[in-house]
Amino acid sequence: MTTAQIQAIKQRYSIVGNCDGLNRAIEMAMKVAPIDFSVLVMGENGVGKEVFPRIIHDASQRRNKKYLAVNCGAIPEGTIDSELFGHVKGAFTGAVDSREGYFSAANGGTLFLDEVGELPLPTQARLLRVLETGEFIPVGSSEVKRTNVRIVAATNVNMDQAIAEGRFRQDLYYRLNSVSIQIPALRERGQDAVLLFKKFALEMSEQYKMPPIRLDAEATAVLLAYDWPGNVRQLKNIAENMSVTCEEREITADILRTYLPQRSTTTGQVVPLRPVARTAEVHAYEQERELIFQMLVDLRREVNELKRILGVGDTGAATGAPMPLPRHTDLGYVETPSAHPHSPAAPHAVKEDERAQYMDVEEVRDAEPAAEPSKMTGTLEDVEREMIRTTLEKNGGNRRITAARLRISERTLYRKIKEYGLD
Repeated sequence: MTTAQIQAIKQRYSIVGNCDGLNRAIEMAMKVAPIDFSVLVMGENGVGKEVFPRIIHDASQRRNKKYLAVNCGAIPEGTIDSELFGHVKGAFTGAVDSREGYFSAANGGTLFLDEVGELPLPTQARLLRVLETGEFIPVGSSEVKRTNVRIVAATNVNMDQAIAEGRFRQDLYYRLNSVSIQIPALRERGQDAVLLFKKFALEMSEQYKMPPIRLDAEATAVLLAYDWPGNVRQLKNIAENMSVTCEEREITADILRTYLPQRSTTTGQVVPLRPVARTAEVHAYEQERELIFQMLVDLRREVNELKRILGVGDTGAATGAPMPLPRHTDLGYVETPSAHPHSPAAPHAVKEDERAQYMDVEEVRDAEPAAEPSKMTGTLEDVEREMIRTTLEKNGGNRRITAARLRISERTLYRKIKEYGLD
């Protein structure tokens, strides 16, 4: 492509910058557009990956068909299959009507799957089948449907690491990655950061009728030295923030440093930030296990406190007999029969203001784990599995209520059920 052609594309899609990496990405998108290959757009958060699927669609033979964009990371795991492939009436609770999914709606056009690296493994298997055969089965149906959709996917995930950790299928990666387009990070684009800052400042000036902010020479040097972990999105946020909150229109290095998230307290120079590590993602599983274990301990403590209030002694605990529930009388008092089946009835009169302590006994017992933490044996995984199993049984298999009782998301509960074979 000629320089003039690349500049025309930049102008059409409001792309600012002249670095070689950006120009190569645009040129690659235009080359692959007429050919129905699957394309994988890769780059960090905030680099502008969402523009390139649109470029590919508009330059392809499908440009007069539908273009749909789906953020895979924003759809819960329990509904992602229904969103992508559709469902039939009665397929699950709440499916009062049949619904076509994105693959059916985008038939003949282009489907952009953003954050494809966040797809759960079962959905990855179904996506692989669509890419290989063009066939899919709606949720709850046995009828095979066909679709003719071009897939353009994007991700900020390190795919090699995700494959090594078992979070992404290698065969799906190769199907999506027929052609890959790498979008450079802002710290790799040199003077493009200055051009983008001027663009955002000018847009704010025109929109809100205010004088535009300008960087002096030292501030420009600080801007170029910064690492921009949030890339273009972060730069836009800072430019807009400064346009509104800064009284000075001539931005100095000292003023700019006050708006940057991190700076050195000794030299005053900007400290370049390294790419954000995905620590939370790597340790998410361990954190969830600790949360459930802590919940077990808290629940046990609450149950023991209730037993103490109700006067359940060691004898009742040793026999293992269930504590009888209190019975409300017409006189406003509560009668609690003896815990021992052979002892005579020994009603206890309790004041009305203490009744609230007894009202929730049955509910608390339902949430009580199957065994006391001190008596549980095995690993933490065994404790977690047993807690999920017993809570599911107590709630009749209702996963929504089970997730609420365990204080975890439904998506996490679905994954745990599959992991422990509790389907």
